[in-house]
Amino acid sequence: MLKTPLCDLLGIEKPVFQGGMAWIADASLASAVSEAGGLGIIAAMNADANWLRDQIHELRARTDKPFGVNVMLMSPFADEVARVVIDERVPVVVTGAGNPTKYMKAWNEAGIKVIPVVASVALARLVARRGATAVVAEGTESGGHIGETSTMALVPQVVDAVDIPVVAAGGIADGRGVAAAFMLGAAGVQVGTRFLVADECTVSEQYKEMVLKANDTSTRATGRSTGHPVRALKSPFTNAYAKNEAAGASSEELGAMGTGALRKAAKDGNYEEGSFLCGQIAGMVSERQSAREIVDDLVDGAERVLKGASAWVA
Repeated sequence: MLKTPLCDLLGIEKPVFQGGMAWIADASLASAVSEAGGLGIIAAMNADANWLRDQIHELRARTDKPFGVNVMLMSPFADEVARVVIDERVPVVVTGAGNPTKYMKAWNEAGIKVIPVVASVALARLVARRGATAVVAEGTESGGHIGETSTMALVPQVVDAVDIPVVAAGGIADGRGVAAAFMLGAAGVQVGTRFLVADECTVSEQYKEMVLKANDTSTRATGRSTGHPVRALKSPFTNAYAKNEAAGASSEELGAMGTGALRKAAKDGNYEEGSFLCGQIAGMVSERQSAREIVDDLVDGAERVLKGASAWVA
């Protein structure tokens, strides 16, 4: 069975993280991934402390396996969410959209394993010095908030820069991607886009259908002018946003335009006004499966690829 030091470190069976996708990664999906042996992650997104506490309690009613909470550092509720994960004794915190060092001392003292998502070597080094348990090196292929560097280029540079485990994210949807991540030095992978069509994922039917119909050119990145680029499926919303951005709209105008767009996609299935966040790997996602089937396919597929790798060595 495929197992890395990350599994022992976190108490999980398989080195697969489910991405902490806002309005998507709730107790239903996260508990199913944890039950399948991976690390399910609840997205705290812009929600308040009460919502997150309820989700944690719901997850624990479904599974006793390890799980994580993704804390989005840009959230206006970040301070209270940072306290909730301590109060609720959350095993793992994954952070995104910023620098988590403000909270890391308190989390470490509470015994929480802190795993920041990083898009650069500099941030990886900083959080490693501050006590991060591991880092998620996320390439620009990912859906949602993205950096500039591809997964293939970013992961080995982060691996060389820090002495803690590195989880690869961005452009991984099958066993080949998992195997490739391990060859780059990663100890695990984080997958988001493929879990969008999991049976336990509660996103709108419109969202799932768009992912299933996507191909290799179905996503676009917008928002680079604001300093917070985002990757999503092409849609009337992304087209309008890109047009306004190209015309020189201010960050404030673009921010107002994007407010609520992800919720409209994930919960309402609003094709015209929704932002359907999705990675470039969407063209490889072609069927609905349970979270367990997805996790097993990722791991079993990687084992087959790695066992067959000797065929390339004379």
